[in-house]
Amino acid sequence: MTQTPQDLAHALLEAATKAGADAADAIATRGTSLSIDVLNGALEHAERSEGAEIGLRVLVGQRQACVSASDTRPETMTEMAERAVAMAREAPEDPTIGLAEPDQLATAWDIDALDMNDPGDDPDPAALEEAARQAEAAAMRYEGISQVQSASAAFGRRTRHFAATNGFSGDFSRSDHALSCVAITGTGTEMERDHYGEMRVYHADLPSPDYVGATAAERTLQRAGARQPRTGAFPVLYDERIASSLITHLLQAINGSAIVRGASWLRDAMGEAVLPAELSLIEDPGRPRCAGSRPFDAEGLPATRRVLVEDGTLASWTLDLGTARKLGLSSTGNAVRGLSHPPSPSVSNIALTQSDKTRADLISEMGTGLLITSLIGSSINPNTGDYSRGASGFWVENGEITYPVNECTVAGNLRDMLGSVQPANDARPHLSRVVPSLLVEGMTLAGG
Repeated sequence: MTQTPQDLAHALLEAATKAGADAADAIATRGTSLSIDVLNGALEHAERSEGAEIGLRVLVGQRQACVSASDTRPETMTEMAERAVAMAREAPEDPTIGLAEPDQLATAWDIDALDMNDPGDDPDPAALEEAARQAEAAAMRYEGISQVQSASAAFGRRTRHFAATNGFSGDFSRSDHALSCVAITGTGTEMERDHYGEMRVYHADLPSPDYVGATAAERTLQRAGARQPRTGAFPVLYDERIASSLITHLLQAINGSAIVRGASWLRDAMGEAVLPAELSLIEDPGRPRCAGSRPFDAEGLPATRRVLVEDGTLASWTLDLGTARKLGLSSTGNAVRGLSHPPSPSVSNIALTQSDKTRADLISEMGTGLLITSLIGSSINPNTGDYSRGASGFWVENGEITYPVNECTVAGNLRDMLGSVQPANDARPHLSRVVPSLLVEGMTLAGG
């Protein structure tokens, strides 16, 4: 009989205890994934995986070690536990490691309210192939599209169970459906491309294949004839589809791991302004039908709504138990963990305050500058916040989009950039990072 993730996780804990671990926690996952790619109307690639994986962390005194496997036989789990205990005995001591206290643990949650698992049947591979084929055909119907680089459809469903010797035991299941298309216009050095794709928890929430392909084609055709912009200091508008990258840099800077190392440009900024006074940044792991939702973190602590930035002022670090202990603080319930790695802090769903202005309003207000729709590469100094990235998008002149641009670099300092940012009102509410288009004043552009 197939063992459930709960069975596997608790079997790992039993093996760890028998092997001599003082404490342990375990993760067991079971799931399936399917991806289909089509090219020129024909199946190009199909991949399916199904199975279970297990991960174990053992603690011997103030030493720890992690091991993982995809073989779930009892003898394998016994060997894993023995090996992990031997590794832990040779590891350096860390006075801040350790499981949560029982009174810190989540004890009840409403998994149905999170609505993270589509109750419908798993899609048939033929249905995924047909959806990808329709998206490709929709893009190719546009005059000027020379080829579709890829059209893909995918599905995944997995259950993950967390258990620990402190008494915690819990799991949740998650599904995702995805559809994407990448289109190309022009040839040779005149070639330009763009894409569109969505991933949703419920298949019913996905846009149609025709919409996906058409949007990819329209975005691509808008890029035809791109050239380098002027060099100088100009306002820059980050389009909604890449604006969350700016907030990601802020999230990385307030991550407990970076603060503990002192490798953060916000390491001394607690209680200081990091965004304009009218903006707040909220984390909410309890949003229904959202890819980042979770009822508890990887250490069994409740996952709760919290304010990261309140009215522009930095209000909280992002902490797991280990980083919290190093800083003399309490965990914020943000531990995540891979099968072969110890816990580390990370955020779930976040949302930035939006304004009542549209993206078109911000384009009109910016006068002359750059609208960025794509970013490539990055050079970010984590200690100073100095920022430089390759970009492409559209040149704005007198408040109107005039021509597409490519092969340029935008540079600035993240503390200054975020301190002056102006949001639009166009964030997509179903994303785990709900961030609208963002206007940044006075960045340095290096173009032609």
